Amino acid sequence: MNSTVAAVSSNGVYSFTKPNKDSITLLAGLGVDGDVHAGVTVKHRSRMAQDPTQPNLRQVHLIHQELFDELREAGFEVAPGGLGENVTTAGIDLLALPTGTLLHLGGDAVVEVTGLRNPCRQIDTFQDGLLKRVVGRADDGSIVRKAGIMGVVRTGGVVRPGDPIRAVLPAEPHRPLERV
Repeated sequence: MNSTVAAVSSNGVYSFTKPNKDSITLLAGLGVDGDVHAGVTVKHRSRMAQDPTQPNLRQVHLIHQELFDELREAGFEVAPGGLGENVTTAGIDLLALPTGTLLHLGGDAVVEVTGLRNPCRQIDTFQDGLLKRVVGRADDGSIVRKAGIMGVVRTGGVVRPGDPIRAVLPAEPHRPLERV
């Protein structure tokens, strides 16, 4: 299956969801142009409260469309942008990628994968019970986070729905994704 961009979203103000756009522009070292989470230093409010000088490893949030299909089967209705992501993907197993993977989006943009999104209780405010569907436990008791991945923009460019996605894995040994 070919990997593609299913939707793109951004919002210039803090809100849980982000409206879909015809395109977004990624800016190297910053994130999504005009998005509230763009910047060199962390923009997530709880992280800013801890240390506003932390590097922003969460410039771009990506979620796989297949998660929305899974949630729909469990009785939840979540559309692209609904969980605050900037890029909704189709046909790529984002959660299986190692840290440092380069995602080429469209013709120019490149996002380096930094880790897993660590979803918060706001998800249950959006839809009650949703947090338990996107965070669970594996058989060995470890936490499984399914609410997408985060990345930083290495090369800027315009990204649109329908654009191809190409993943370039880093040199081995691969480091599994951890929460960021």
